[in-house]
Amino acid sequence: MRGSDRQQTGLFSYVSPEQRVPKDHPLRVIRGLVDEALRQMGPRFEKIYAKTGRPSIAPEKLLRALVLQYLYSIRSERLLIEELDYNLLYRWFVGLSMDDPVWVPTVFSKNRERLLEGEIAREFFAQVKELAQQQGWVSDEHFTVDGTLIEAWAGHKSFKLKEGKGAQQPPDDPSNPTVDFRGEKRTNETHQSTTDPEARLYRKSNGTESKLCYSGHVLMENRNGLVVDGRLTQATGTAEWEAAFEMTEEVPGLHRITCGGDKGYDVSFVVDGLRERRVTPHIARKDRYSSIDGRTTRHAGYEVSQRKRKRVEEIFGWLKTVGLLRKTRHRGRRLVGWVFLFGLAVYNLVRMRNLLQEAA
Repeated sequence: MRGSDRQQTGLFSYVSPEQRVPKDHPLRVIRGLVDEALRQMGPRFEKIYAKTGRPSIAPEKLLRALVLQYLYSIRSERLLIEELDYNLLYRWFVGLSMDDPVWVPTVFSKNRERLLEGEIAREFFAQVKELAQQQGWVSDEHFTVDGTLIEAWAGHKSFKLKEGKGAQQPPDDPSNPTVDFRGEKRTNETHQSTTDPEARLYRKSNGTESKLCYSGHVLMENRNGLVVDGRLTQATGTAEWEAAFEMTEEVPGLHRITCGGDKGYDVSFVVDGLRERRVTPHIARKDRYSSIDGRTTRHAGYEVSQRKRKRVEEIFGWLKTVGLLRKTRHRGRRLVGWVFLFGLAVYNLVRMRNLLQEAA
């Protein structure tokens, strides 16, 4: 007998979102990790919110929503709010009931800016790393450093002469002006983006195009490929070297550590600088004029570091495909750096979920 195609919905639902989400759903483990990290951040939230006044969006709910945005590659906060309205899985993860109203997108963005002022991304990253350390997943001796370019939210047409550097003609079409770059020498010393002034024109290597971008840096531990430090800087020829010095100096303890890297770090200035910072440079050797000598390469640990260091590319691959950081959607070094560090924390959550599954 054929059933009827009635469209009338019930007035009440007796099944909670908690019951609808499968027990083995991947988000359950990540939700538990996020809740534990946020529980430790309670005192930090108390400091950045006033005791009186109109209640804002709970920071815990806001951060869970941002985690969802990275996990499911939701391209904008407006779309994230839209999907929170009808997606039952998302409501459960954030902590909204079936009848809770969703937030206005502009209110959500304004509350997110408050977390930016409170350096909450760095604190969230630290708490996630602490959870990994409690599980014994983080090495305190062997690391890998690398960097990547994060394309800025600015186009080449916005890269114009700085004030006082030369006469500028009024645009023929303000919304989409005609620009001829032929024969014009454009450098960061004479030009600047009007869209994102902190972005720098840079290219990764010879034969590649120049882009307005930032430089993202990561320090990975070699045991399980988790990120232990990260930062975003302006893109310069020495940014990766300077970031390597800063991140290895902040590794806790007084013991000597090892740090792997690609051939771009095989420079005497970098190798000597790492050794001065109690770091053994397990850097890939150049074919000619290498600064890595036999006292480093003769040890078996050097070969292990060379195998492990390639895993850092998995971090950048995830950030640029899933984490929406192939081209940033924000402007300004501070905001882009906040988003970059928060993305690294979410990557660690995904990696930790996989480690828990392997251990089960």
